[in-house]
Amino acid sequence: MRIAIGSDHRGVAARLRITGLLENMGHQVTDCGSHGEESVDYPDVAADVAGRVSQSLADRGILLCCTGVGMAIAANKIPGVRAATCHDEVTAEMSRRHNDLNVLCLSAEMIGPELQEKMLRTWLETPFEGGRHARRVAKIAALEPHCSEK
Repeated sequence: MRIAIGSDHRGVAARLRITGLLENMGHQVTDCGSHGEESVDYPDVAADVAGRVSQSLADRGILLCCTGVGMAIAANKIPGVRAATCHDEVTAEMSRRHNDLNVLCLSAEMIGPELQEKMLRTWLETPFEGGRHARRVAKIAALEPHCSEK
């Protein structure tokens, strides 16, 4: 799977660890930064990762910041992106099963490495159920401005 990953300055260490894990799992990873501890604006990183997912340059995206919330808000502004902050394995699983989540947002500071890894594996391995959920995901896509202008 092609995965784009990015973080703000508070998520650098977690992003590097997760990037290594993804590569060891056999995924093709594009690291979108940030690359240091100097403060950066998370919407810029979210736009980069989400844009790659939106343009089909990546199959999925992963974003990290202090809480994951700001990244999710910013990523969801990009057409075709369904981003959410997950806090446990259940939300990671259900975000895939029911919402076909294509950008996972994680807290870099409020969730430890072991739980982050479990959530990541769950999210990557869980298929979208389709069926009634596909109808609902299509309704979400229809809410995007580019769809209502047609």
